[in-house]
Amino acid sequence: MIKLKALPMAIPSEIVALIERLNQELNETEQEAIKGVNIVRQGLSFFPNNVTLTRYFAYFNNALFLVEVFRRRIQSAIATISPENVTDEEIQETGEDLGEILGRVLETKIGIRGIIRIFEE
Repeated sequence: MIKLKALPMAIPSEIVALIERLNQELNETEQEAIKGVNIVRQGLSFFPNNVTLTRYFAYFNNALFLVEVFRRRIQSAIATISPENVTDEEIQETGEDLGEILGRVLETKIGIRGIIRIFEE
């Protein structure tokens, strides 16, 4: 999780709000992916050669990997716009990058919830 209190004051409030939203979505996505891994792991203990369960297990683990990658990308984005001599163009590009990350996180979260729903029904 990115520590928001540690963000430089020069970062625009819109970017800070986007980072806060990303933190929340990443945390929720991580928790749901862990829940999915645990659910599928139980099924795999009974049916170790089940291709569908294996695929879901891989999907959830990939989601956990993406959460870590996105957290690092957010830290990198913050470092890019932290210097006092940052340009408006760099801030704009960073905002766009963070927005793209948010879209991918939400897409992953929806996929995770869809798979979990299959097991809960």
